[in-house]
Amino acid sequence: MASTASLSLTQTPQIQYPTRRKTPLPQKPHKKPLLFLPKPTLHPSLVSFPFPLNLNSPPNPARFCPLHDSLHDNFVENIENPSNFLLPKAQSHQILSPESTPRLFIQDPPWISALFLKGLYKMTNQTVKIEHKEIEKRKYNLLRRRQVKEETEAWEKMVEEYRELQREMCEKKLAPNLPYVKGLFLGWFEPMREAIAREQKVQKGKSKKLRAAYAPHIELLPADKMAVIVMHKMMGLVMGAQEDGFVQVVQAAVHIGVAIEQEVRIHNFLEKTKNYQRKKTTDEVQGLSKEKEILKKRVNSLIRRRRLVEVQKLVKNEEIKPWGRDAQAKLGSRLLELLTETAYVQPPIDQSGDSPPDVQPAFRHKFKTISKDPGKKMMKRYGVIECDPLILSGLDRSAKHMLIPYVPMLVPPKKWKGYDKGGYLFLPSYVMRTHGSRKQQDALKGVHVKKMQKVFEALDTLGSTKWRVNKKVLAVVESIWASGGNIAGLVDRNDIPIPEKPSSEDSTESQEWKWSVRKANKINRERHSQRCDTELKLSVARKMENEEGFYYPHNLDFRGRAYPMHPHLNHLSSDLCRGVLEFAEGRPLGRSGLHWLKIHLANLFAGGVEKLSHDGRLAFVDNHLDDIFDSAENPINGNRWWLTAEDPFQCLAACINLSESLKSSSPHSVLSYLPIHQDGSCNGLQHYAALGRDSLEAAAVNLVAGEKPADVYSEIAVRVHNIMKRDSDKDPATNPNASLAKLLIDQVDRKLVKQTVMTSVYGVTFVGAREQIKRRLEEKGHITDDRVLFAAACYTAKVTLAALGELFQAARNIMGWLGDCAKVIASENQPVQWTTPLGLPVVQPYYKSERHLIRTSLQVLALQREGDSVEVRKQRTAFPPNFVHSLDGSHMMMTAVACRDAGLHFAGVHDSFWTHACDVEKMNQILREKFVELYSMPVLENLFESFQTSYPSLVFPPLPERGNFDLREVLKSPYFFN
Repeated sequence: MASTASLSLTQTPQIQYPTRRKTPLPQKPHKKPLLFLPKPTLHPSLVSFPFPLNLNSPPNPARFCPLHDSLHDNFVENIENPSNFLLPKAQSHQILSPESTPRLFIQDPPWISALFLKGLYKMTNQTVKIEHKEIEKRKYNLLRRRQVKEETEAWEKMVEEYRELQREMCEKKLAPNLPYVKGLFLGWFEPMREAIAREQKVQKGKSKKLRAAYAPHIELLPADKMAVIVMHKMMGLVMGAQEDGFVQVVQAAVHIGVAIEQEVRIHNFLEKTKNYQRKKTTDEVQGLSKEKEILKKRVNSLIRRRRLVEVQKLVKNEEIKPWGRDAQAKLGSRLLELLTETAYVQPPIDQSGDSPPDVQPAFRHKFKTISKDPGKKMMKRYGVIECDPLILSGLDRSAKHMLIPYVPMLVPPKKWKGYDKGGYLFLPSYVMRTHGSRKQQDALKGVHVKKMQKVFEALDTLGSTKWRVNKKVLAVVESIWASGGNIAGLVDRNDIPIPEKPSSEDSTESQEWKWSVRKANKINRERHSQRCDTELKLSVARKMENEEGFYYPHNLDFRGRAYPMHPHLNHLSSDLCRGVLEFAEGRPLGRSGLHWLKIHLANLFAGGVEKLSHDGRLAFVDNHLDDIFDSAENPINGNRWWLTAEDPFQCLAACINLSESLKSSSPHSVLSYLPIHQDGSCNGLQHYAALGRDSLEAAAVNLVAGEKPADVYSEIAVRVHNIMKRDSDKDPATNPNASLAKLLIDQVDRKLVKQTVMTSVYGVTFVGAREQIKRRLEEKGHITDDRVLFAAACYTAKVTLAALGELFQAARNIMGWLGDCAKVIASENQPVQWTTPLGLPVVQPYYKSERHLIRTSLQVLALQREGDSVEVRKQRTAFPPNFVHSLDGSHMMMTAVACRDAGLHFAGVHDSFWTHACDVEKMNQILREKFVELYSMPVLENLFESFQTSYPSLVFPPLPERGNFDLREVLKSPYFFN
């Protein structure tokens, strides 16, 4: 480039022609060499200037100062401004000459222009990156502030809303037009608030000896906030209740007590951190000890510097100790009592106006005799809070107005660093759901953080996956739901009518009527519960619909399986939830992605299609492209082919994605947000086959490559059919099963035995298997006599378990060995405990519970707490399935971390692994490698050794014999996960 820029001399001209001779000033050394121009003797084509040059130059040569392109901050700005290249008039008259005709330019070497452009690009690129980072940082901080508010100010917002509604009602002298449940809450809010405020005042005025046991806790929150929490928590329990509109007092009291304690902690934290905004009043200063004053100053200083982590640590040290179940139950009981005294409902007003309005209590406290276990005759008397039927009548249609805690997060969760360090920013979060098991909590708290690092990494990986709502699918769900539901797996929004009482006095007819009424009420209760559940799921979807993305913090159950902490709308839930959720980041399908998207659609359609080879599934999709396009374009008013799928909403999401791709001019470049699933084939038995190294069992559950997937359920169904065929040929007089075999032989299919085969690996008992098969036979409807149905279910369960024993002998042996070891340990009144391959300590929480009576203002409550004696039978029967669950949890977490390291987005549902379509092949490779890595460890030997080390005085049975199956065969098996 023959550049004029090579002579750009920023703000002032750098070429100087002195008017008189004098000794030149000494030059300071410079990084770049000075350029001196002698008398021009070069060829005119090589030497030139951007202005006319008088060749009769002065005796002193012109001195060129160093270029400042790499030094000057405003270089880009200078080269864009042409005025920076003009010489001042005072100097230009010496060098400009009208007679000058030749124009000479100095040709820059090529490397100068290359360096110049490279530097310019680099500077621009860095500026863009910095600006992008700043934008992302600002966006993150904004979302984080919203998240903090969501976690800490939810109840405060509710209180403010009811205050505002009350003001509006007083001003306009008219009740606002509110959704049903909000109308109820508004009516209860002020009386409940006043009752709590009175109680707080009464307890404060009493001497310490006369104060109630709940007194120290009832004054820790403002009365209005406490009232809102009690109302919402009670209604939440009523919505989720399986029984007909009542909740046990002990459950409700503890539930409310826990919620109040949780809000007290957040309230205290916020009050402390807000103090720096308030001027200190004299009373505050007098009430603070010197230590508290110092603490307060430190908190305020840290807040000013926005160091929230340090603030949390500082305030945590000052937190009150956990209240304990007794305190929670006592406070909860008193608040429940106040609710029953202040909350009323009013039936629709009689239009005639002859009678005064009938106002009745919304909740009543009574005692009820309830069966402890459904189906058993043992009855117990419990205190319950019964809800008025008027409340239930409209509750399922306004569930969306309930406050839902632990909603998905707007920013990635806090990284896990300990038992209660991680997950949500402020809401209490624990790495494991211990359900009050002290020994499990102690085991977790006692293990060093470094040993749990892999587990924490896996939970962080699952929590960092960004999701969003699939708006197209949600719109279809909303349309169906608004039309009454009852399709695509959605519950019917209407109750079934209750049969009218017969006019005749016939006892048989009367008895049949009573049974039909009971059955109708049962169905309606179930529908009510399902409608409430659907409304809660949809309310979360609506809330998150317009968010760019959100995250699910995960924690573990006691066996080491990972779950999202948010309970309603998550990817572990129903087809509705899975269909409405998708990854927030899209990735181009690519050639392999299009292939896997088609297979995924076939798997979701199911109905036997999922058992075909990959080629067979692809052919199925190609044969139904017209149906797929129609489903995507017109899901409500079209042919609705997607509704025939086993997972309709997920199938619809796949139809939409595939339709977009195939109709695009570049199908492989279409962005896909859809999670593609790869599911294990009867995963529990896969883990047993890997432990036992039995080749036949390994082949039955796809640990070995095959032309199409092996179907263990069909294999067992064939064996059951063969056994029944043999029995049906026997003489019914000598063999009572012969007639049952003849009755059942045409009803045996894959579906009949599937659930029993699936749960056999998790320790299903004969009774459990019988109930599973009985339900399947009822669905078929061929046997109407209850006694025959029961006998048929018993026989089929016995035959199914026998067929399983034949096919999976090695698995049975390992299961038996695990149970025997557990029996040895439990016989010494010790819980079975072990450490998973990832370092997670597991303690089985099966202890005989002890009843602990406490007197509350409402009634005497019997609280259950963990006793000192283990349940020997439960410790033995639960150990085999729990151990296998801990292994499948380890496999999923190992895969999650490896996928993260490979740059994949990953979500897991126990034995179902999800990623983008374009990354399925990479994930498939990783999950197989991790399975081989897991079982290349001496898993059973390590367990045996840990038992011997922990219980040196006990004698354990020897390890079962195992086969010689080569685990590396899994790497070549296309249907291991598919």
